[in-house]
This record gives sequence, C-alpha cells and structure tokens, in this order.
Amino acid sequence: MKVFRAQEILQSEAKIDVELNGVSVWIDSVDADQQTAKVHVEHQPADARVVAVEELQEVL
Repeated sequence: MKVFRAQEILQSEAKIDVELNGVSVWIDSVDADQQTAKVHVEHQPADARVVAVEELQEVL
C-alpha cells in the first residue's frame, strides 16, 4: 500500500478492510516521512505496532 492510500483509509468514515500478513488490522496513525503506520489487530487495540506501509494490503 502507498502512504497516501493509508492516510485516506485512516481519515475515512467508512470501514475499509486492511490486512497485514493476512490478519485484519486497524490503522491508528500514519507517518508519511518514515513511510510507516501504527496498526493493531482488530479487537486488540493494546497490541499496537509500527510497520512499513508497504506491508499493508487493502482488502477489496
């Protein structure tokens, strides 16, 4: 995924499915300079981690 798309998903009011290695995640924040996103597994907000945006995949 590109940083621009991750930012769009983060700002969207609609639920847009995103996966990291086949696991559904929520995007909490995006750092465009570092090309990273803070994400957490659905229903586990305490288990957040920072990953490269390019590792994220939008589920269409």
